[in-house]
Amino acid sequence: MSVFSLSQAIQSLVSKLERLDIHQHGEPIIQVSVPVCPLPTIAWLASQPCYPRIYWRGRDTQEEVAAIGSCKDFIFEDAVDDNQLSLAYQQQRALSTNQDIRYYGGVAFDRDTDCWPEYGKAHFVLPRLELRRSGHDYKLVINLNIENEEIEQERQNALQALQQLASPSPLSPPNKIHLLSRSDRPDHRRWTELVNQVTHEKFIKQTPKVVLSRLTQLEINEKVDPWMLLASWQGRNQNSFQFGFQFSPDSAFISCTPERLYRRRQRELFTEALAGTTTRGLNEEEDAMLAQQLLDDSKNSHENQLVRKHIVDALTPLSNYLGADESPKVFKLSHIQHLHRAIRAELKGGVNDFQILQALHPTPAVGGLPKESAINFIRQREGYTRGWYAGACGYFNKHESEFAVAIRSALIEPGRINLFAGAGIVSGSEADAEWHELENKLATILSILTEV
Repeated sequence: MSVFSLSQAIQSLVSKLERLDIHQHGEPIIQVSVPVCPLPTIAWLASQPCYPRIYWRGRDTQEEVAAIGSCKDFIFEDAVDDNQLSLAYQQQRALSTNQDIRYYGGVAFDRDTDCWPEYGKAHFVLPRLELRRSGHDYKLVINLNIENEEIEQERQNALQALQQLASPSPLSPPNKIHLLSRSDRPDHRRWTELVNQVTHEKFIKQTPKVVLSRLTQLEINEKVDPWMLLASWQGRNQNSFQFGFQFSPDSAFISCTPERLYRRRQRELFTEALAGTTTRGLNEEEDAMLAQQLLDDSKNSHENQLVRKHIVDALTPLSNYLGADESPKVFKLSHIQHLHRAIRAELKGGVNDFQILQALHPTPAVGGLPKESAINFIRQREGYTRGWYAGACGYFNKHESEFAVAIRSALIEPGRINLFAGAGIVSGSEADAEWHELENKLATILSILTEV
C-alpha cells in the first residue's frame, strides 16, 4: 500500500469525501482514512489551530493517537445519575458498527461533587480528525456525523477541517519556569490531622483504607506549553500511559500515569492492582534492596491486597472466568516503584464498558475501602475538588476500550500549574512518611518544571 506525505494524504481524503455517497452509507457515523508517512505526533497536535486537542498513548501497546476538532461531543456538567450516563453510552455505541470509531474522554473521580469547567463529570468526544500510529504504521482519519446534521453541510465541515490542517512545527524547547509561589492543599499541618483521623482505631475498623491526596499549586507569570511538558514527561516515564485533553486554549489536563483501570478486547478484560510505593535506588544494588523491602513490607502488601480483593469482588458478577496474581511483582518508574498484581477476566455476554466503569471506578487505589465511606471522607475533608484527577480517562468503541487512572497528572491554567499526588492511608501509616511519598510522586514533573 502506498504511503502518502501529509499533503498527499489530505488531498486523498478530500477526493474520497467528494466522491463519497453518504446517502448510501447506511449509518450516521462515517469514517474515512488513508495511510500517511510518519509524523511527530505530539508536535503535529500542538501545531493545529483548532480545539479540542486530544492525545493518547497506551502503556504497553505500540499505539499513539493525536485527535483534533469534534463532530460529536457530549458533556455532563450538572448532576447526572448512572442511568443517564449509561443511556448516553449505549446510544453512541449504537450509531456505528465500525470497530474503528472511537470516543475519547474521561469521567471525574467523584461525579457527586463540583466539576472542573469544560471537563465536567463526564466528557467524551468523537474527533473530527485523528492521526493514529500503530507500531510503525500511521494513518490520517476523518470522521463525519450525520445523525443530526444536514448531509452536505457535514461533508463541507469535514472538507474545511482538512483544509485547515497544519504541518507539524517543532515543540518549544523545555525551559525551567520562574516560580512565584507554591501552595499545598491540604498543607502539612492539615495533612497530619487527616492521617491521624483515618488511622484512629475506631475509624479504621470501619474504613480500613482512605486514599488522601494533595493539590500543589505553582503560581507563575509565563505561558507553559502543555504538549511540550507532556513530551518531556513522556521521555522520563516511557512505561506509563500518556494522555492529554485540551478543550480550549486556556486549560489543559495532562497525565503520565502508570495505572491501568482496564483494557477490554471483545469479552477479554485486563486490569490490575497497583498500590504500595517506595523510591528507586541510586544504583542497581540499592534499587533491588528497596524493591525487596517493598515486597516484604506488611503495610504496603496489605494495601495492595485490599485493592486486589476489591477488584476481584467487583468483577466476579460480570465474569465467566477471573484470575488474579496471588503474589505481587514490582513495577518500576523513573523515581518510584509500586507493587503490582495483574488481573484477567472473561466477561459475560452483553457486559458493556459502562458496567465495567461502574464496577471498577474509582478503584481502592485512588479512593479507599469501603468505597462509599472512603469517598465520603475525601469529599468532606480533603479541601479541594479533584475533578479529573484520579478519574478514568481513555477511549471506547465496539471492539476494544482502554482507560487509565489519571494519577501523576497536571491541570495547566493561565498563571498556574496544578499538580496532584495521593497516598493510601491504612493501619500503620505515618503522616510524615506519607507526605514524603507525595513529594516522591511529584519528583519527575517538578524536575522538568523547576530547578530542583
